Amino acid sequence: MTQNISKRNFYSLLWHAGFLAFARNFIDVDTVIPAMLVDAGGTAVHVGILTAIMLGGSSFTQLIFAPFISNYSYKKGFLLLGINSRIIALLLMGMMLYYSARLQGNYQIMLIFLLITAFSLGGAFANISYTDILGKSLLANVRKPFFSIRQVLTGVILLSSVFVARYVLSSAGYPVNYAYMFFIGFGALTVASLGFWSLKEVVPSKMKVKSPAHFFQLVKHELKHNKRLVYFLGFINTQGIGVGFLPFIILYAKQNFDLQSVQTGNFLLFKVIGSVVTGLLLFALKGKFRYRNLLYLNTLLSILLVTLILVLPDFPPFFLMFFIGGIIFATYSITMNGVLLEVSETGNRALYTGITGAGNILPALFPLVGGWVITRFGFASFFVLFIIVILSSLYFIYNLKCKH
Repeated sequence: MTQNISKRNFYSLLWHAGFLAFARNFIDVDTVIPAMLVDAGGTAVHVGILTAIMLGGSSFTQLIFAPFISNYSYKKGFLLLGINSRIIALLLMGMMLYYSARLQGNYQIMLIFLLITAFSLGGAFANISYTDILGKSLLANVRKPFFSIRQVLTGVILLSSVFVARYVLSSAGYPVNYAYMFFIGFGALTVASLGFWSLKEVVPSKMKVKSPAHFFQLVKHELKHNKRLVYFLGFINTQGIGVGFLPFIILYAKQNFDLQSVQTGNFLLFKVIGSVVTGLLLFALKGKFRYRNLLYLNTLLSILLVTLILVLPDFPPFFLMFFIGGIIFATYSITMNGVLLEVSETGNRALYTGITGAGNILPALFPLVGGWVITRFGFASFFVLFIIVILSSLYFIYNLKCKH
């Protein structure tokens, strides 16, 4: 790895991050996709299942992908395969929605689930290769600046494109407005993939997995000899549920306050503003922030998010809540990726990514449980359950003992 190669990869990864940020507003998993599902006739259970697939279930499948991908020294081909499958899924989603008048309601929901599952699985497949390549394609001294600059870049682009997304959402009724959203997302993600084509992967990964049984032996060995990995899994299983909380606020708003598409766009705007403000602040600190402090901050903000809706059930400050949600999303993204690189090494990074995906058990199950709890006992019980799980993350954060 040379300085020039690291610099080239730095800009290639930023290219991808920038256009991915533009695409994200049009396929946002916290606002756009849940709102689309509810407009299609989805219930609390449907929202729970889809959220589980997008934010937890797809990551769990990394346990299946990791043994296969780990056997290859170079993983750029798998990265391209994963992102191209996501691109195709977005195109098919846009086409399905545009011509959905020819489909009955149940078939629409089935196709939504099928295509979003394909989109999410493609992301899980690509993420293993991405994490491995990211860790060995940048020199160690530029990783933290990269995460900060990436957050600022994506934040600025998100803030710029959110106004376009909000206009598209309000430009037509369901399902045409969502079809336009996915078509734009398809185009932006296609351009983003050019950054991966430009990557120069020169450092081979040395880990070989002989069989699925051998993979689980490796997992057992790492869990036994790296206690920080155990606490890291505890952290993502508890605090990770906070990333999947906003879809339930969308559901709450639609069921109790007759949320419209233009309001969904406004919620997306405030989420993006929160993310941008966080990215700019962390960038201004020039890498002096501690991952541990960000983890504690996320716990506090997650509790505040739920407290607002419990204290003010009749007049919840939705815009403030989505602003806080943007902060949570930004800080969690930076800390999770940074800590994963910190607890892993070049030789075992694909394995650790697979373990991390498998460790997303609670984030995968919690939306399912949440949908059932809401249907059976109401939103208040679900919010209390959320607070209990988030508070338990403090134990794992303390013992994780982040070095940076």
